[in-house]
Amino acid sequence: MSFNKKIFLFLMGLAISNSIFSQDFTFSQFYEMPLLRNPALAGNYKGSIRVLSAYRSQWASVTVPFETKALSTEMKFPVGNNSDFLSVGVQLIQDQAGDSKLSRTQIEPVINFHKSFDDAYSYVSFALIGGVVQSQFDPTRLTFDDQFVGGHFNSLNPTQSVLSKTSLSYIDGGAGISFSSALDDGYLNYYFGAAGYHLLKPNVSFFDYNSIILKQRYVINGGISIPSGDYDNACFYGDYILQGGSKQFLAGMLYSHLLYQDEIEDLNNKVSIHVGGAYRWADAFIPIVKLEMKKLFIGVSYDVNISKLRTASQYRGGFEVTASFKSFLNSQTYFGGSGGRNGGLSNGMSPNGIKCPTGF
Repeated sequence: MSFNKKIFLFLMGLAISNSIFSQDFTFSQFYEMPLLRNPALAGNYKGSIRVLSAYRSQWASVTVPFETKALSTEMKFPVGNNSDFLSVGVQLIQDQAGDSKLSRTQIEPVINFHKSFDDAYSYVSFALIGGVVQSQFDPTRLTFDDQFVGGHFNSLNPTQSVLSKTSLSYIDGGAGISFSSALDDGYLNYYFGAAGYHLLKPNVSFFDYNSIILKQRYVINGGISIPSGDYDNACFYGDYILQGGSKQFLAGMLYSHLLYQDEIEDLNNKVSIHVGGAYRWADAFIPIVKLEMKKLFIGVSYDVNISKLRTASQYRGGFEVTASFKSFLNSQTYFGGSGGRNGGLSNGMSPNGIKCPTGF
């Protein structure tokens, strides 16, 4: 392998180190992307359909912005006569980084089976997720050392670095398990679980003579919803991630307040505000504001960088916006979520009608 190719491979490794050598990308509003946290969280909400989306732009103050876009949808179907149900969905993610516009696009279907216990107050969920991932970069945006002639760079100068492969595709997959339940007749809802990703150990190298194995990622999740009056609710989330010898801890809290509700019988016909923040250990503090308008949620957050790059970034990290929608396909149908069957309260729903935005 030529010196130029070694340099290119090194720089490419730096550009994608967050996803290969260290850890996969994460969203600041990580609770809004349950399939990234744990496929067994698919369907863990009240309703029969949910659509989630997110857009993130980070490091614009330091280099070319890293952009990540995500879209996922889930549907639930009853199974048998014992409050068991099945969730199916799909997750689409596209991220782009660096001058070479190194990008990754993944399409991953998910299937999750929820087994009910305690008269549907508790559920154990088992899930599988997997699909196709495609990655590519633009070689015309790269420069090499032999294009510097006489101390001057010219993009028209020929280079001996021949890049025969600028894209690759591979199959990836993961699995997860979670337990969700309610205490005190549904007043307090909680869940915890664990998941593994990249279980197929795909090779993500752009060079046929080199092998870069995508490190497996293991995640432990948890969350709890606690009502604090007739119009308020507090939701706590947390993820602990292990990947390739690296560790990451994320924790978040949202405090919810009911602003308006038309009919107490229709818990979806209301307006609420959710305010809080998240913390990514030794990396960023993230203030979050979220507005709930009937079945639609819109959230905005911004990373305040506290890592070793805080001087260069001037404490600026990434802007993120999320939008989600939840509804019933049939208003007469209820299934899923802890808190009791036949119209009981779902995960994240307290008796005062205030529920966590997502993640429950």
